Amino acid sequence: MQYHHVNYEKLVKFCQEVFKGYGFSQEKANQITDVLLAADLSGIESHGVQRLIRYHKEITSGLVKLDAQPEVVFETPLSAVIEGNDSMGQTLGVDAMQMAIDKAKKTGFGMVTVRNSNHYGIAGYYTKMAAKQGLIGMCMTNTEAIMVPTFGKQAMLGTNPIAFAMPAEPTIYSFDAATTVVPRGKLEVYVKRGNGLPVGWALDENGHDSDEADRVLKNIIAKTGGGILPLGGSGEMTSGYKGYGFAMLCEIATAILSGGTTSNYIYKTPGRANIAHCFIALDHGMFGDKKEIEANLSKYLQEVRDSAKAEGQDRIYIHGEKEAESEAKVLANGVYLNDKTYDEMKMIAEYTGASAYLPEYLD
Repeated sequence: MQYHHVNYEKLVKFCQEVFKGYGFSQEKANQITDVLLAADLSGIESHGVQRLIRYHKEITSGLVKLDAQPEVVFETPLSAVIEGNDSMGQTLGVDAMQMAIDKAKKTGFGMVTVRNSNHYGIAGYYTKMAAKQGLIGMCMTNTEAIMVPTFGKQAMLGTNPIAFAMPAEPTIYSFDAATTVVPRGKLEVYVKRGNGLPVGWALDENGHDSDEADRVLKNIIAKTGGGILPLGGSGEMTSGYKGYGFAMLCEIATAILSGGTTSNYIYKTPGRANIAHCFIALDHGMFGDKKEIEANLSKYLQEVRDSAKAEGQDRIYIHGEKEAESEAKVLANGVYLNDKTYDEMKMIAEYTGASAYLPEYLD
């Protein structure tokens, strides 16, 4: 399979026209596109434009309701619960995070949970929303059950990413990670590439290590057993129970606090995804002078960068640096797409009437 570059700005316009073609307003099409391509800008192929085919299926099958009207069903000055009513996850995510940010600006803290949503892209997009507005951001989402709990062989928890961002110099500190060894999107990429999985990533339907990406992905979709391992891997020797525990914390913060659906029931109600999210904004000015706190963080991060390197290594990365550097490269050189993703884009362009906006390969 070959990869080629496409112009980033043209890809933005293409995605906006695609989502408008499905029936979203210009504002919502822009929101969805911003979140989607934030992944490609950051070098996260698994959650970028290669996910268009997933959204195409979810929109055309009715999982995403184009006319959905989200509603706040519980609210205090510090918190809120939003009933998503099957809206597109990205539009719900942007609105919910901004609500948490607005509360934090007034009270110092804001936490908003969402139930009955759809896939919302990368969690780090929403935490950076807070950091760009001078706040600490935290975000979590549960997902379809793909994680096998320690000593189990049935997927019961989702990828369940946890993200955190805080203003710092020279770049925002931004941590965003799944609580599984890898996310489902990584399996999708390996299937497209025809590559075998590294041992220690996933289990087959019998609970045994598997290097077959297609087999594991089909088992996840059909819910026939097996799935992806929690961070740390199988058993207790390499602390897989810690990833399992982090995923459980995510389930509590999202599904339980919102009154929503835990991962083992996601996609089990016909015509509904039932995904839950959590968005937190915190004004660190509650703990002293904000600039001084940020300067202390920046100083420590630099000390980590400057600390002793392992033999053969010349750099220690701070979370968010690789993504920031990737953004500069993508804006200069374009987004790197594989042929299979591009073929999916062609089909989607024809369906939505956006063929005139399909960007051509640069190389």
